[in-house]
Amino acid sequence: MALVRILVDGYSLLHNWPELAPGAARHSEAGRDALVEILTHYQDAKSTPITVFFDGAGARRSKPKNESGQAVEVLFSSAGQTADDLIERAAHRFQEYGEVLVVTDDYAERNMVSGFGGSVASCDHFIRMIGDALTELQENLTNHNRKERNRFNRRSHA
Repeated sequence: MALVRILVDGYSLLHNWPELAPGAARHSEAGRDALVEILTHYQDAKSTPITVFFDGAGARRSKPKNESGQAVEVLFSSAGQTADDLIERAAHRFQEYGEVLVVTDDYAERNMVSGFGGSVASCDHFIRMIGDALTELQENLTNHNRKERNRFNRRSHA
């Protein structure tokens, strides 16, 4: 079954990725913005929609600035619910459309999602997945640009 969406526990991922927003508190707007920016690049590289969930009735509710045409969806939990609650509900609802990947280090959450057939990834594993995808994208761009330069140079010297 094809991967239809990636559901990310935002603060869980931020806590495992301190180099993402150096000097910024993990629950800060700067940390959230840095995470959404890198997830947008990953989404652009892989073409898989991403929703990132943050705990926080008091958190900022506007979407962080995106430079991509298809923004990463950002959701905040309301008072009386957690990001985990939202992730479980979304994972269950998306299940009929295909495979969903949930990214979190919360073991109870991972067990719950895998229990009803969803895929799970630890934050460290997903960080490596992002690094690999962005490296591959950069290599593809470099190779494409080299080929285009060579093609242009052959034409101009002919």
